[in-house]
Amino acid sequence: MAPGKMNDIILTDTSESVTTVTLNRPESLNALNADLKRAIARTFIELRHHEDTRVIILTGAGRAFCAGLDLKELGQHGMNHGGPAPDLHAAITEVGKPIIGAINGFAITGGFEIALMCDILIASVNARFADTHVRMGVVPGWGLSQRLSKLIGSSRAKEMSFTGNYVDAGTAFQWGLVNKVLAPEELLEHCHQLARDICSAEPLTLAEVHRLIDFGNEHTLAEGLAAERRATSAHREVGDLSAGTLEQRRGVVQTRGRAQAKDQPTGNG
Repeated sequence: MAPGKMNDIILTDTSESVTTVTLNRPESLNALNADLKRAIARTFIELRHHEDTRVIILTGAGRAFCAGLDLKELGQHGMNHGGPAPDLHAAITEVGKPIIGAINGFAITGGFEIALMCDILIASVNARFADTHVRMGVVPGWGLSQRLSKLIGSSRAKEMSFTGNYVDAGTAFQWGLVNKVLAPEELLEHCHQLARDICSAEPLTLAEVHRLIDFGNEHTLAEGLAAERRATSAHREVGDLSAGTLEQRRGVVQTRGRAQAKDQPTGNG
């Protein structure tokens, strides 16, 4: 995948090991028609093997991140239009690289599910979230019924899913759904800085910690702790943990920590 690759409904741009993927049907609020679903799946399968990509930023063009399934297309052609649907969930969640969701606007139902597949969510003040599966008479199929409650708690997840009501960016932050809320013009730059910070980590260790956190989300604490012990032992065999390397890394970590400490506000205000 070359930097700046473009087609009608997906834009990609790769720079400094970060690939930004933009859903590009702004006139339809980036609704998921058959073509866009196929394009998203194809893009993430390509990114899985793209050596120049270490972190992915996923966002939308225009006023929406993604408004969910294209209801106009469904109303005209039904659920099976376009042939067998690609496994969008597998394509995104098995990409094997951190995904930052830059939620620029509406993230509704299927679009909300795609947002929840991301590892980190950062929102614009314009972001709005809603789950309208129940109102449409469709049971979630991309993980929303499981992921949302883990992020914001069962009671809040039930409120969103049972009512279909919209949640604004400020409430999403208070509930722990997103990590930060920013002005629209600051959103992508912040996500790119976050991605660059992630890229500066040790690659093998980053990949293993990423895998362990996801494993823990899907298993019991005891199973997660056992997996971590196994991973720690295995990583000692493949990782460079020599005294010289560790000393070099210690210096880098300390220098970075001091620089960040200087930027932190002081006091209680």
